[in-house]
Amino acid sequence: MARNAPSVDAYGDGGFRLAGERHEGSVLILGDEARSWPVASLSELTLESLAPVLEAGRSEVEFVLLGVGVRNAQPPREVRDALLRAGIGLEFMDTPAAARLYNVLTAEGRRLAAALIAV
Repeated sequence: MARNAPSVDAYGDGGFRLAGERHEGSVLILGDEARSWPVASLSELTLESLAPVLEAGRSEVEFVLLGVGVRNAQPPREVRDALLRAGIGLEFMDTPAAARLYNVLTAEGRRLAAALIAV
């Protein structure tokens, strides 16, 4: 699945450079597609914001790699519980660490979604 996943080349200044192309704001990478993601801080993370991941389901997504911003913090319980019920794992960390780990995991061909809050 992740053969054509965009690489995270850089992050900062409120956005990302994915596969050489600048994206302003937060991004959700699902399958091989990066899309704008309207979550500017961890306090804005909701089930609705992760709806595309939940709709894709366990068959397409092993786990969500969540970059929570500048400092690591725990996502809301509602989000953690919904992913657990869907059988989708959750790994969360600060966005810089998540961006680096995303590149490693996609190179390994892992089926993951990356939800990265811009820093």
